[in-house]
Amino acid sequence: MCWRDHLHQTLKRLSKGEHLPRLAVVGIGNELRGDDSAGLLLARAIQQHPGRNGRLMAVEACSAPENFVGTLCRFHPDLVLMVDAARMEEQPGEIRWLDWKNVRGLKLSTHTLPLNIFASYLIAEMGCEVALLGIQLADTTFDSPPCPAVLKAVDAIFDELVREDIE
Repeated sequence: MCWRDHLHQTLKRLSKGEHLPRLAVVGIGNELRGDDSAGLLLARAIQQHPGRNGRLMAVEACSAPENFVGTLCRFHPDLVLMVDAARMEEQPGEIRWLDWKNVRGLKLSTHTLPLNIFASYLIAEMGCEVALLGIQLADTTFDSPPCPAVLKAVDAIFDELVREDIE
């Protein structure tokens, strides 16, 4: 199943009658490391295009998403979607819906707290669901720009999230 299908099915399942789910996007990465900035670029794009109905928000968490627990708690999301560059043995720019519980087995960017611990904490504290989107990176050389395939992936995720927020 593709990442779009996972996203739509999760949001549909979280819809309860007239209650539409609230989605918090946590952009993770390092903007000085080329493709590792993918999650941050997505968060910035969402922040510059606020949702019409207040159901979508984003934070640029860099390498310390745990610093934004308070912001996330105040938003009361039904779903926290972590977005990070990942080494998944795919073509650059490939997007995958990943199981955050198995994040130890992936070569994700360096974080101050492992994403599986962060996700477990969010679930325990807020009762929300947590998901992880990985974007296959190509180059994390210091001070390099993100590659075109990764930028295209960021745009695709942005378009899907904004469309979901409007509907």
